[in-house]
Amino acid sequence: MLTRIAIAAVLAASATAHAERVVAIAPLSTLGTEDTSAGTRKLTAEIEAAVAALPATKVVRAAQVADAIKRARKPQLRACEGDASCLAELATLVGAQIVISGEVGGLGESRVVYLAATENGKELRSTTLAVGGNDDGGASGAAVRLLDPDGYRGTLRFAIDVAGATVYVNGSKVAPTPRGELALPVGAQAVRVTHPEYHDFVRFIDVEFGKTTDVAVGMQQYPIVEHDLQGKPINRDRIEYVDPPLWRRWYVVGPAAVGLAIITGFAVAYATHHFPSDNCRKVGGESC
Repeated sequence: MLTRIAIAAVLAASATAHAERVVAIAPLSTLGTEDTSAGTRKLTAEIEAAVAALPATKVVRAAQVADAIKRARKPQLRACEGDASCLAELATLVGAQIVISGEVGGLGESRVVYLAATENGKELRSTTLAVGGNDDGGASGAAVRLLDPDGYRGTLRFAIDVAGATVYVNGSKVAPTPRGELALPVGAQAVRVTHPEYHDFVRFIDVEFGKTTDVAVGMQQYPIVEHDLQGKPINRDRIEYVDPPLWRRWYVVGPAAVGLAIITGFAVAYATHHFPSDNCRKVGGESC
C-alpha cells in the first residue's frame, strides 16, 4: 500500500511539474474593432508560433478563440480593448489561464502592436512589437518579454588573451563558462576585464536577444609588473640610527673643543706680549 501511495505521489508531482500553461491569443484589434487584414493575420500567426515555442505552454489560437466567441454568441468579447472583466470572461470561455491581447497602431508599414498578457483579470506585463522589425527579437522576443522575462537574454562569448583574468559586468564579478560564454539580459552591459599585471579592458557591449556576440579581449601589459620588482613594500617607514665615529661624538668633541680654544687663546696672548710685530717702528724714542 505504501509503495502504491508513494508511486502515486511521484506521478502527481511529475504531472504538476510538466503541467502546461494554457495561453489564448485574442484577435488583434484596430480602433476598437477586430483587425482581419492580411498583414495582421500574418502577425497573429507569428505571435502564436512564438508563444507555442515556450516551454510547457499550450496555445489557443486566435481562430479558435473567434470560433468559441461565435458559438457562445458573445460578440463583445471579440474586442475587449484591455478591459479586465472582458478578458477574464474570455479566458474562462476558452479554458486558458492567460490571455494575450493586442491593439495595432500606426499607418502603412510603420505599425506597432501594443501587446498585454492578462491572468485572472490582472495585467501581468505589456510590451510593444514593431511590425516588420527584428531588432528586439520580433514576435519571439515579444512572447518571451510577456511570459518569460527572465529568459529575455543574449550571450557574450569572451576570447581573453591572458590566463587568470577576472570579468565584471555592471560592477559585479561573473564567471563565464569554460568556453567563455556568459548569458546576460538584453541591452547595453558595462564589461570590465581585469588582471593585476595588465591594464583593464573596459567596454559597453550591446547584448541582443537570442544571439551570441563575440568579444575579443586584448590585454595590454604594464611596463613593470609585480614579479619584476626587487623590493617588497612595507606598511610603514623604518628609521635606523647609526652611531658616528668616536672622534665625532658630542661627549668627545665638546670638551676637546673647549680645551683647544683655551690653549689657543693663551698662545695668542703670549705671542702678542713677547714677540714684537714686524710692523712696529720706533716713534719719539719709545720702543714698540
